[in-house]
Amino acid sequence: MRNSAIFILLITSVINAVAIGSPKSRGRTRRTSQVNTIRFHKRKSFTRLDGVFDYAKAVRSVATTRNKHRQNMINLERNLGRDAFPEGAEIKPLVHYRNVEPSPTLRRTGLSEPLTDENKDTEWAGPISIGTPYQSFLIDFDTGSSDLWVPSSKCNTSACPSKHQYKAAKSRTSHPQPGVFRIQYGDGSRVEGSIYTDTVNVAGVQAQGQIFSAVTNISSLLADDPIDGILGLAFPSISQLGHAPFFQTATQQQDIHPSFGFYLASNNYSALSLGGPDRTFFTGPIETHYVSSPTGFWQIGNAYMNVNGNRHVVGKFQTVIDSGTTIMFGPPKDVTKVYSHVPGSRLFDQKNGLYEFPCNSVPDVAFNWGGEDWTITPENFNLGRTATGSSMCVGALGQMDLGLGSNVWLLGDSFMKNVYTDFNIATKTVGFARLVVD
Repeated sequence: MRNSAIFILLITSVINAVAIGSPKSRGRTRRTSQVNTIRFHKRKSFTRLDGVFDYAKAVRSVATTRNKHRQNMINLERNLGRDAFPEGAEIKPLVHYRNVEPSPTLRRTGLSEPLTDENKDTEWAGPISIGTPYQSFLIDFDTGSSDLWVPSSKCNTSACPSKHQYKAAKSRTSHPQPGVFRIQYGDGSRVEGSIYTDTVNVAGVQAQGQIFSAVTNISSLLADDPIDGILGLAFPSISQLGHAPFFQTATQQQDIHPSFGFYLASNNYSALSLGGPDRTFFTGPIETHYVSSPTGFWQIGNAYMNVNGNRHVVGKFQTVIDSGTTIMFGPPKDVTKVYSHVPGSRLFDQKNGLYEFPCNSVPDVAFNWGGEDWTITPENFNLGRTATGSSMCVGALGQMDLGLGSNVWLLGDSFMKNVYTDFNIATKTVGFARLVVD
């Protein structure tokens, strides 16, 4: 059905003797017996094969990120009320992006935009199954949202034919639920559809009666995207469906370790580990930090940023760890301060908060939460040249107020590719560990 990439599913059993207490068990211990790891491929996101920054793709991604977190704040207000909003948080206006203008460099020089390559997939995607018997889907695993949706067999928009579609009548464990699921996109289109419960399986980890949406309308922006849908891995308070996300349901039903981990660093494959950390991908201890906010995000506080040897250029800020976003974003005043320590840097695109810097001098940047310095490699910080032949490159850190709070940063996969990231829903912690070198 699709020739964009080859996806490999590998289940690895790792015997472990760690016992922990589950919030649901009230003293009953759950023993880790196996780690299930799903491996998948991903091509480079915003850098074309010629080394040039794909401006149009990045602008659409920035707008999608802004609208996703707008919807998250709407969901948070509906589920917990305004009192749950952090200081400075608000529901931002919908960002529209029907047409993308040429990049600032091309506008300044009058050059034409070269053809882009066919490197379209910007998500960390892998296979899941839904139903009995199972139906397979290619899914974006997103720690920055909390709902699962896939296309329905009744899907009727132009993006539908290229997708795997859920056939409720073919699954004997499918049950319709009241209500409608809906996401507004900035091009005027929507993802919307009916709500069901069914059995969901990811790499051998199963959730029975998992609530999700089978959508009948898909934005045309997703027509060329290889993914079928999204599986959210954050907390219930930002769920539009108002129920426990997949992994929380699974850990309530199965005797598995209540953590999952992302390995996003390899050129050959990436991996999502369910039921505990997978030591295939990291070495040494995991540095853990407690979630600092009840908003529903994987948010940890007391962060600092080092730039080009200057310690704590900005500090004591909050960070949301979001695998569904590529670019890192911080408040404009703080990001301006960061780039003030990068000689030759300047604002590249004010509307989208992007900066440029001399390509031959990629800044040395690192985040710190009171323990180790977690460095962003030059490859992960550099999104590509601003235009063919340009000596300036676009940075993976931008400035943007996403409405998440006055002191909240968003760290996407430009950060996560540098570490192994462990998310524990029982202890409500985020952990980082050093990657095993390929």
